[in-house]
Amino acid sequence: MMNVKLVSNYIARLSSMPASVHALVLLKVRGLALRLQAHIQQDKLSGQVLKVQTGALRRSITQQVIDGGTSIIGRVFSSGDVKYAAIHEFGGQTKAHIIEPRKGEALAFMMGGNQIFAKVVHHPGSKMPERSFMRSGLADMASDIQSELKAAVIQGLRA
Repeated sequence: MMNVKLVSNYIARLSSMPASVHALVLLKVRGLALRLQAHIQQDKLSGQVLKVQTGALRRSITQQVIDGGTSIIGRVFSSGDVKYAAIHEFGGQTKAHIIEPRKGEALAFMMGGNQIFAKVVHHPGSKMPERSFMRSGLADMASDIQSELKAAVIQGLRA
């Protein structure tokens, strides 16, 4: 199992805050983490930023909320063995590699309008552009997240 780099931590320092603030912020962070997860899956990984091939990347997006007592951490991340998640998010260069047939005796692919057959392909590597779906999803929601967390703290202090 591989976890792709944590996209964002939202930490609310609550060591001197009343229990009512802690409870409301925890509830709000849970809801925001779920909303961010849904936004990334529905508005970023359903063809808008990346084409859907198998849906594995979209299914790998998950969230977790950790209540540390004096901090609340909301995480939205790609979990599982989706090896290409990070290179799509950040861009990068793949290494040169050899491609061999898994089934059958030859590879078949289209190149320049012609069908090509080969027993092996020496791929030179590829430059992958950044196609942010996690960070751009977080940026889309950043002002809502900040204002809703602030409102939760204020509501908790009034309680």
